Amino acid sequence: MKIKRIDLGYIKIPLVTPFKTALRTVDSIHDLIVKVEAEDGTYGYGEAPATAVITGDTRESIEAAIRGYIAPSIIGMDLDDLDEIMKKMEKCIAKNTSAKAAVDIALYDLYAKLKGQPLFRLLGADKPQEIKTELETDITISVNETDEMVRDSIRAVQGGFRVLKVKVGKGGAKDVERIRAIREAIGPDAVIRVDANQGWSREEAVRTIRAMEDAGLNIELVEQPVSYHDFKGMQYVTSQVETPILADESVFSYEDAVRIMEEHGADLINIKLMKTGGIHEALRICDAAEQFGVQCMTGCMLESKVSVSAAAHLAAARGCITMADLDGPSLCSEDPYTGGPIYRDPKILLPEDAGIGISKMPVVFEKINID
Repeated sequence: MKIKRIDLGYIKIPLVTPFKTALRTVDSIHDLIVKVEAEDGTYGYGEAPATAVITGDTRESIEAAIRGYIAPSIIGMDLDDLDEIMKKMEKCIAKNTSAKAAVDIALYDLYAKLKGQPLFRLLGADKPQEIKTELETDITISVNETDEMVRDSIRAVQGGFRVLKVKVGKGGAKDVERIRAIREAIGPDAVIRVDANQGWSREEAVRTIRAMEDAGLNIELVEQPVSYHDFKGMQYVTSQVETPILADESVFSYEDAVRIMEEHGADLINIKLMKTGGIHEALRICDAAEQFGVQCMTGCMLESKVSVSAAAHLAAARGCITMADLDGPSLCSEDPYTGGPIYRDPKILLPEDAGIGISKMPVVFEKINID
């Protein structure tokens, strides 16, 4: 079965509240949706957000990469040889991981539909004993003034979320006070993950994390404390604190992940499809993590249900993925899609529908014409 056509469209969904990190503030999801169709009319969906401050990708660059390079390279290829398709897509254009991820997700969705299986069962076929049908996600608490962050945290816990991912990185001492206030407000049982989004220097990171440890704030992990390219800084922070360090922006590729694990630049790895270029490379990172005995988180950018669902299928399939940061749909003010995983506050339930499970969306698609 060959790839017949690729169509593009856009979806825009307002957020419940603005999403604020050390890097950016966003009030809506505005993502590109990819539809890949086979000769028999079966199709798969993919999605890509424009996250320029992290991936370097904009809506314009994502669309141009798919229209001008990826689509012409793979249309007409045989879907039974996904590995060859992925190799062709990787070679046709460097970087552009979000564009590749959108097409990769659509291809895996389509491939699983053609096989008549839910994607997570297809991805976990080699180790069916590791397959999960239910995940628990954390929920993001945006960086704001302390009082507002405390209110958001209380609201999240009251709404059923057991794990909070608290954004910091805008002042070490103030960050400690933010976390202290949140811990006092929500009590000892809720789990707090701290995400600095590259916001600290290596010295500030060590000082801040140690202050949280000395205060007994019981932090589960700290994510990406220093700049993504500062591998030595990641290694330094990891060696100087007791709290586990999670590498996020430092890990785009299999090679990045292996370097982090070999050099002990972090204790944990955050796998995001928009960084890896999709499921294909993410599976390679999972293989490496299993070899090194490193646990992983599956995360997302500000994405809607299409690509977040793909990440959920990956998390459900692989045993090395023990944590989920897949709250994108929970941050949206509405769910415009039909089908897919069921999001019930912190719980994500995986359906037995073929592919990712999404069957309908309110998107106007435009066909990519190949000369």
